Amino acid sequence: MSEQSAQPEYRIEDLAHHSGATVRTIRAYQDRGLLPRPERRGRSNVYGDTHLARLRQIADLLERGYTLASIKELLEAWDAGRGLGGVLGLVAEVEGPWTDEEADRISRAELDARFGGTPDEEAVREAIELGVLERVPDRETEEYVVPSPQELAVAAELHAAGVPLSAITGHLRELRGQVEHIAARFLEFTTEHVFARYLEHRPPTDADAAEAATMVRRLRPLAQQTVDAELARAMRLFATRHLQSHLSPDSPLPEDREPRSVALPPATIRAVERLVGAENVAAFVAAAAEREVQTRTLDTLAANAANHSKIDQEP
Repeated sequence: MSEQSAQPEYRIEDLAHHSGATVRTIRAYQDRGLLPRPERRGRSNVYGDTHLARLRQIADLLERGYTLASIKELLEAWDAGRGLGGVLGLVAEVEGPWTDEEADRISRAELDARFGGTPDEEAVREAIELGVLERVPDRETEEYVVPSPQELAVAAELHAAGVPLSAITGHLRELRGQVEHIAARFLEFTTEHVFARYLEHRPPTDADAAEAATMVRRLRPLAQQTVDAELARAMRLFATRHLQSHLSPDSPLPEDREPRSVALPPATIRAVERLVGAENVAAFVAAAAEREVQTRTLDTLAANAANHSKIDQEP
């Protein structure tokens, strides 16, 4: 640093040290126009606090998932006097929690106790992979963060009711894909009909971004409320029909549940082995078959419901 200047001055090595970026990264940012050129002093390049602040802004935006191209647009807007406050406020609103549920912690001993008292390493591994559990590092005792205590409680209740842990995690994987589809459709719908007018400019103005953030706060609970209402309606409809079909005297009696061998083409077996490993072939085939049966059952029920609705509407 220069002792003759009121403002701190850095060589590129010092700037790299204070910002956490490498010298190579700093030079790459300069070449891409993300970072202002340094001041030339004789044979040396001199950087200041504005360069340090800019590097920290870039790092923050990268952590939020922005690409370098979009960061350049944002920074150019800032440099043009349009500001980033509204945009970052909108980002914070979208990235904030979408539920009032608070994360909790659980020890390995408590976790095992909630699921019957028998340790199951494979089930814990799958729970970590799905994000149901997050391992707490650097702990003498094994401990986990539980992002959704409600989700873990549901799994514990299902297991207590006799559902195997492998079936619970398999069902969660399937359910997660379906819910992500619903979320994507809700975002497409609201973007088209609500947020498109706020996103006409790239990046949006401070005023538009601030108004969009307010709208996110208003609409955030609507997705869950809609899904809750529709799930309740569908569960009542399908559960009633399911019970009636089992109580009907004309319903066929359940057949024996003894395992049966089914011949599969060798090419199919080899493909499944490459996908999940030889030891998991039987479980994968069984799960895939059960999923197909459930899907077709739901499709049939939905089609029957549609047909009943048309009949009811006929004069």
